[in-house]
Amino acid sequence: MRLIFQIPCYNEEHTLPATVRDIPRKIDGVDQVEVLIIDDGSMDRTVHVARELGVEHIVRNKRNKGLARSFLTGLDASLRLGADIIVNTDGDNQYKGQDIPRLIEPILKGEADIVIGDRQTDKISHFSSTKKKLQKVGSLVVRILSNTDVPDVVSGFRAFSREAAMQTNVVSYYSYTIETVIQAGKKEMAITSIPVGTNPKTRESRLIQSIPKFLESSLTTMIRMYTMYQPLRAFFYLGCMCLLCGLIPSIRFLFYYFSGQGEGHIQSLILAAILFLIGFQVLVIGLVADVISFNRKLIEETLLRVRRIEFDHSQKKIQQND
Repeated sequence: MRLIFQIPCYNEEHTLPATVRDIPRKIDGVDQVEVLIIDDGSMDRTVHVARELGVEHIVRNKRNKGLARSFLTGLDASLRLGADIIVNTDGDNQYKGQDIPRLIEPILKGEADIVIGDRQTDKISHFSSTKKKLQKVGSLVVRILSNTDVPDVVSGFRAFSREAAMQTNVVSYYSYTIETVIQAGKKEMAITSIPVGTNPKTRESRLIQSIPKFLESSLTTMIRMYTMYQPLRAFFYLGCMCLLCGLIPSIRFLFYYFSGQGEGHIQSLILAAILFLIGFQVLVIGLVADVISFNRKLIEETLLRVRRIEFDHSQKKIQQND
């Protein structure tokens, strides 16, 4: 059983040593524990520090590509290295390494495909009350959209089984956290969470530069992912809203028309016609999107088969080298 601990990093030379040293190298049920650093175009000594710490694997992006793409790069690299379990964490030493054995326990027992660490944000002193409320509301919305029960959706401390990692795809450029939870729910993976501790803050968050920007990106991701996996339902609701809105001016016009005053209210008829046309077009778009979603499922199935072939090939290479 090989566990690879992946850490996306961008200018983490000061916090990386504590993060790596906090990782337990001996865990019950795991034969090998290795660390993979994904350097996202760092301009400091992150890579040199990683080598000095004895990190087994380093993947480098020539330029900064963002957290989401670095996360996906780490998953692909971990699978090529033969990982059975992949644990992802942040390079700022936010999460406690002592919780790693508990984090992977549901996967070792075969009870879960993905396990997410619940930071219990109410107990984190450096989180503002606004941030705590937004975390709660955002997690609630994602739970509804994904039909999962994850209390801390944006936590980056999470473990993936090999099969779950193979099925995970990230299309966002901002963050992977919300997207992967909705995706896991729609693919009916077994996803659970456990309470975990956090270390004192070492630096300001680079992902949440401002609350409005964070809200915009999060909402965009939620809408995109839900529409991607439930296109007919999403466009059906939107189309019905337009049709219902079209009924209001229609009824208004008919009321005045049968009262003998229809000539002065032609604008209501025009507005109703526009809303009906928009509603009908949205419903048609929903049907087309639903057909496209089936093609996406076929492409994802093909990608999964390719990853399995690549994994088998990498395993043979590892065995030959051994």
